[in-house]
Amino acid sequence: MVGTAVLVLMGCGTAVSLNCGLDTASVVGTALAFGLAVVAMAYTIGGVSGCHINPAITLACMISRRTSLKDGILYMISQCIGAFIGSALLWVLVQQVGADGTLTGANSCANGPVAAMIVEIILTFVFVLVVLGTTDAEKGAGNLAGLAIGLSLVLVHLVGIHYTGTSVNPARSLAPAFFAGGEALSQLWAFVVGPFIGAAIAAVVWCGIGTCCCKKCEK
Repeated sequence: MVGTAVLVLMGCGTAVSLNCGLDTASVVGTALAFGLAVVAMAYTIGGVSGCHINPAITLACMISRRTSLKDGILYMISQCIGAFIGSALLWVLVQQVGADGTLTGANSCANGPVAAMIVEIILTFVFVLVVLGTTDAEKGAGNLAGLAIGLSLVLVHLVGIHYTGTSVNPARSLAPAFFAGGEALSQLWAFVVGPFIGAAIAAVVWCGIGTCCCKKCEK
């Protein structure tokens, strides 16, 4: 919950502060903010909870049998609560300073929600595959996993901000869209369905590689 709150507050907060559009500086700044938030939280709460802070990652962990159904559901609930907390804090800040921008962090899909969903599937697949690979018990990146995951999030943002604003995280889109309302809320489904599909595909692919399920798959 805390990790997701920080991710939404820092990532979307940067997008609002920079009025993130298509200019290079704001795109890079927003991407770095989301990536650095993940790096920070990975090393802060990773030893406590694994630092999922993303329902798509939790779903992939459930499919690959790293997380039980019960724990996975509790993770997702906590992540969504955290996203609302982060969004509420950002809303208060925006109201106080009168900043222009959107709480969605530029979650737009000018080419239509279906096209946005496809982009989100692809980006989430890449991101979650990195997560599963770098955190693998036998072949993972060990202490460098958090850095690799954070930098991969920067990468997918650099690619996707121009197309969808880049979510790859249902919770990160859910709460901000609630506060933004209007078009953001009507397009929300694309930013929930897309990441979940991408995460599921990544989990299947990683299990197919044969390194993530270990003895549990053998049973």
